Amino acid sequence: MATEGAFCRVLVPSGALGLGFDRKALARGVARRPDVIAIDGGSTDSGPHYLGTGTGKYSAAAVRAEWAELLAARAGAGCPLVIGTAGTCGVDAMVDALHEVTAEIAAERGERLRVARLYTQQPPDRVISALAAGRIRPLPPLGPLSAETVRACTNIVALAGAEAIQAALATGADVVIAGRTTDTATIAALPLARGCHAGAAWHGAKVGECGALATTMPGSGVILLEFDAEGVTIEPMAEGARATPRTVAAHLLYENADPFILREPGGHLDARGARYSALDARRVRIEGSEWVTEPEYTLKLEGAGPAGFQTVILALLRDRRYVDGAGAWAERLDRRLRAQVAERLGLGPDEWRFEIRLVGRDATLGPFERRASDPAEIGALGIVTAPTAALADEIAVMANPMFLHLALTEEEEMPTFAFPFSPPHMSRGQVFAFRLNHVMEVGSPMEAFRLRVEEVG
Repeated sequence: MATEGAFCRVLVPSGALGLGFDRKALARGVARRPDVIAIDGGSTDSGPHYLGTGTGKYSAAAVRAEWAELLAARAGAGCPLVIGTAGTCGVDAMVDALHEVTAEIAAERGERLRVARLYTQQPPDRVISALAAGRIRPLPPLGPLSAETVRACTNIVALAGAEAIQAALATGADVVIAGRTTDTATIAALPLARGCHAGAAWHGAKVGECGALATTMPGSGVILLEFDAEGVTIEPMAEGARATPRTVAAHLLYENADPFILREPGGHLDARGARYSALDARRVRIEGSEWVTEPEYTLKLEGAGPAGFQTVILALLRDRRYVDGAGAWAERLDRRLRAQVAERLGLGPDEWRFEIRLVGRDATLGPFERRASDPAEIGALGIVTAPTAALADEIAVMANPMFLHLALTEEEEMPTFAFPFSPPHMSRGQVFAFRLNHVMEVGSPMEAFRLRVEEVG
């Protein structure tokens, strides 16, 4: 139940730390005296590499500069600053790295800060024990999990919910640096703790998770959300930016399997009864969404592990006949390369992988592409994945003459295609794949997490 008179103002500077934001808009937001400033550090959107390696996606210089600005904004607003999924992947090392940056900036500013670190990385033994106890189940499209798959992950994280952020804020922290969290948890946590409408808290958090993406000026970044006992009001801070019922309602379609149901630890948001009202040219009000508590409290697990080594090779096709026949040419090259690898290296089809992506035709969607186009040229991108870097390079070198001279048929003259650089193959090193997309049942929201609080500066 919402508490009568409950109110909470949350300022979101951007969709992710490192993406940039409108400084004037941030200043306007700070002047509104938010109760908390919340920002995301990243997500799995950019693939398994960052979780697999435990590294961040965004420029370290950009992250440091923006974090310094947000620490100054926090001081100006006199409220906590919270970041979730620190360092893109949210592993413990990324939490500690941002903590070190925070300490450096605080020392430079002559400021003393209380910093809470929320660790969400999971030791394999904990996951394996939960698996043995029947407390883990897969999310589509994955199937049953094995202990071997768990141990094959270089890093595993669990997505913290609002309760974990609330626990960190309850320490009196000026700054909360959290590992992997749901995109909405950092925004919903304080409104929920203050008794604001639960449905509105989660719905507003979903709208605000990417900053100003749900407005008419997505690149401006800064958005202000005002939560109360009945709903939430969304207002962009950039000059000329507007939130409309359409831009706000559309955001439930973003990164969500169901446009009305949003699943979070401990329950789900049901937005089927949501009403969107334009309060004026800039602001939108949401009421009518409901939060449904579920009997089990579950945490989503994400894990990534090595998937071999990769080498790529690129050739450019401009001859009209080859542009039109690129699909048939790629299939012929694929067959010939596989035959040579089997004959000369003795490798079976399960021991290495190869694909050609035709850039300019269907490199993004492959067989699902439905747009017809007439490109002037096509880039043929060959991707070799093998157990070792040396083997991936060897197969790419074997493919080189085919990417340069392979004809559509045996009967025609040998063509010559363009290589954009020399050598035309590039080693990408070790590559990673997602291994875990499961949920783990826990006895309490903080059971799988650790909090560490200390003064810095």
